[in-house]
Amino acid sequence: MIDPKLVPRRALRRPAALLILATLLAGCSQIPAYQRPAPPVPQTFAADLPATAAALPDWQAYFPDPALHTLIETALANNRDMRIALARVEEARALAGVARADRFPTLEGQADASRSRTPADLTGLGTARTASRYDVGLGVTAFELDFWGRVAALSEAARAQYLASDEAARSFRVSLIGDVAGTWYQLTALAEQAKLAEDTLKTREDSLDLIRKRREAGLATDLDVLAAESLAESVRAQWADLKRQRMQTENALRLLTGMAVPLPEATDVSGQTALGTLAPGLPSDVLLRRPDVRAAEQRLIASNANVGAARAAFFPRIALTANFGTASSALSGLFGAGSQAWLFEPVLRLPLFDAGRNKANLGVAQARKVEAVADYEKTIQQAFREVADALAARATYAEQLSAQEANLRAQKARLERVKAREQAGIASYLEVLDASRDAFSAEQAIVTSRLQQISAQVALYKALGGGA
Repeated sequence: MIDPKLVPRRALRRPAALLILATLLAGCSQIPAYQRPAPPVPQTFAADLPATAAALPDWQAYFPDPALHTLIETALANNRDMRIALARVEEARALAGVARADRFPTLEGQADASRSRTPADLTGLGTARTASRYDVGLGVTAFELDFWGRVAALSEAARAQYLASDEAARSFRVSLIGDVAGTWYQLTALAEQAKLAEDTLKTREDSLDLIRKRREAGLATDLDVLAAESLAESVRAQWADLKRQRMQTENALRLLTGMAVPLPEATDVSGQTALGTLAPGLPSDVLLRRPDVRAAEQRLIASNANVGAARAAFFPRIALTANFGTASSALSGLFGAGSQAWLFEPVLRLPLFDAGRNKANLGVAQARKVEAVADYEKTIQQAFREVADALAARATYAEQLSAQEANLRAQKARLERVKAREQAGIASYLEVLDASRDAFSAEQAIVTSRLQQISAQVALYKALGGGA
């Protein structure tokens, strides 16, 4: 330790001045200028769609069903994957804070005390010597002066990773809302189909009893009875299958909602209020909406910053250790006059030979940037396809449902006429069974088409970013 009595007062101000100057000089960045890659997708989705679109409504406005509101709110609060996603955001936020803190000096209060004894044969004086030392002060330890922007680049990369995690959590939130809505609508469709199968089975069993009585009266044959039994059992099998699907769908919905509340009673998909109309606008609008695209871009920004950090590793590093305080050989004199002490210790490290380590690290960073660019472009292409698929589904399912409804009307009219012909003795009962089977299939197809139509609207809402 330098004797403070030999140090001029002006020299005592030099460490602080040098520290401030070093901090101001820090930040000569090696980070490459970031340029957003051009989206590798067409400029529009379809010629007949509007070029601009209003902001998407939030999910409460888009999904009007109060029972579904309860399920979505429960899922957002209790879904374990959602909790994991939010915890990862907090982890990334903390890591970004750690990286940012490295850009500033860490000021520490220091207090040391030491007491040592030197044997007589080592002092050169023939007597043993006991020495004491007490130090109190403020210090900065190994603070890197970031002339080349290495620490700043690492901080920028950590910040971008945090923003990417935040956008990923938003993306999962949109996906969770869509999954809950889609599963709920699937459950309502299964409930309607199961009810339809149950009612049809009761009708078929009544018809089977009637055919058996007619056979006993000689008005029907064994073939008629066998045909009626086959038709009833086929409906029974469908009913059992629908009940199994419904229970499994309920289990899936319970998992999505964290098993936190009892499931509301599902009605039927035809009773669901129609969802709103969504106009996608240009693909650039989708890029601003979709959090997964924004997350991919933040990962690209992080990889770009890591390239800067790898480049800065080729340049010298200057670390600064300094402290200012008091020192004394006696505790009572620690704060006495003339006890001031200071230390200023800059360290320069210049890479001379590292067997290609820095060059390899730069190659890794550059390769990861190329990978991040490809991932960003792939995410954009996937987003474009999801929107285009949802638009195609919305346009065609309405037409398909209209055709299914016309088919059902025709099948019911056919069934009524065949029944009339059978009662008049013109047609056989087998024709009635055949017409009844076709009418039942048409009714089930109607429910499926309604589910597909509403599922396409849910998919479009998700594909456009879900109001995130």
